[in-house]
Amino acid sequence: MMNNSTKVWIGIGVFVLLIALWFGSSYNSLVGLDEFVTKSWANVETDYQRRFDLIPNVISTVKGYAAHEENLFTEITKLRSQWASQPSVNTAQQLEGALGKLLLVAENYPQLKASENFLNLQAQLEGTENRISTSRKDYNGAVQNYNIKVRRFPTNLVAKLFSFGLKTPFEAELGTEKAPKVEF
Repeated sequence: MMNNSTKVWIGIGVFVLLIALWFGSSYNSLVGLDEFVTKSWANVETDYQRRFDLIPNVISTVKGYAAHEENLFTEITKLRSQWASQPSVNTAQQLEGALGKLLLVAENYPQLKASENFLNLQAQLEGTENRISTSRKDYNGAVQNYNIKVRRFPTNLVAKLFSFGLKTPFEAELGTEKAPKVEF
């Protein structure tokens, strides 16, 4: 038969074990969510890269039909080079604007619109833009789940102890909430 002292020590041991299991589980959960946020942002960058890789094909196709729109092609090429040397959200958004202009140029060239190559590239670009949008939303969802976990008690104690800070969701540049003015 156990004496009272032994029962107390067993109770303390069980309590410490439960705390350690909770602590480990919380830490592992934070690590998993942190990695999911990292993966989600990598998916956004992968979609940016897909767009980046498509641009030379779009430019080549459109250049054949609209050689006098050289300034637009130069701008797109410059932004593509900026993206290659230092990818950033700002460059990506400028590139989106330039590609929008390129698609407007295509509207002015009926023979270009009818080109099977251009239609295919345009569909791929539209698909890529949709992928980017979806990836950004997925990233923001991952950030939200992570931030909730980091801020909730008692997991926030583990988060603070191991420096799991809040993540920043993707945010659009100022002014992008307004529809662009399209002029012909």
